[in-house]
Amino acid sequence: MTSRVGPTSARLTWAADVTESDAGEPLPVSPESPSPESPSPESPSPESPGSSPRLGPPIAFAHRGAPAWYQRENTLAAFRRAIARGANGVESDVWLTADGEAVLHHDGVVGPPHRRRRIPALLRRQLPAGVPSLAEFYAAGGDQVELSLDIKDPRHLDTVRRVLAVARSAGPRAAGRLWLCGGLGGLRQWRQEDATVRLVNTAPVNEVADGVALEARLRELTELRAVAINVRASGWAAAMVSRVHEQGMLAFGWDAQGRATIRRLLGYGVDGVYSDHLARLVRLTRAATVGSVSPA
Repeated sequence: MTSRVGPTSARLTWAADVTESDAGEPLPVSPESPSPESPSPESPSPESPGSSPRLGPPIAFAHRGAPAWYQRENTLAAFRRAIARGANGVESDVWLTADGEAVLHHDGVVGPPHRRRRIPALLRRQLPAGVPSLAEFYAAGGDQVELSLDIKDPRHLDTVRRVLAVARSAGPRAAGRLWLCGGLGGLRQWRQEDATVRLVNTAPVNEVADGVALEARLRELTELRAVAINVRASGWAAAMVSRVHEQGMLAFGWDAQGRATIRRLLGYGVDGVYSDHLARLVRLTRAATVGSVSPA
């Protein structure tokens, strides 16, 4: 179990082994990332949602960071390992505590089996050590990578408001690399709340499996000025990716675990891949330019 890193803790270096001597050093910039002074070229500008697809290499989203033996997922240590090992994006889920703090956790339930409690019912100080807040993630240097957040809290509109406030207070780079993922109902409300946030529709495979359904979904997403559609890896086909790109949106694939699956998605030209297997994800996405890897 990792110990909590509080808001007053030393700035993390995202190195594989953080020591006392290097804890205050500037964060390294990954080879795929632009310089800190330059805007990110890898994704649509947050000022113009729905702009043309990204032309750079695909985003390797480390699902819940990079858990290790006897280490928990969705912790600052897990995110630090993922970035140190080459991920240019991380994925997490965000919840609001009872006192309004945005925290990163998968299912929103904490505690031992006989005393499980939901995060929305707890104060920030009541959470177990190791559950980071979004503010702590950014304070640790998380603005250097793309951040994909699933909005799972039932108070999703309040959650989005808090997430946007935290990201923008962390600076333009943080806000410009934020992706908010959810269903159509949520996206409709979030777009009314904010005109520039990057919205990603997590679409069930059965809702986009045929051409008619996909076209209907893309029309609605275009009206919402969503920037991407995220479909389970098994649901993508090359023609679907091409159609999404023709519509001016990005194609993301989640639950891409096997090498063959990751290669297939990259061969189709997807723009972002989510995986638990960080080493193979980084190796394959680094070797690929979008559309240059043949499907396995």
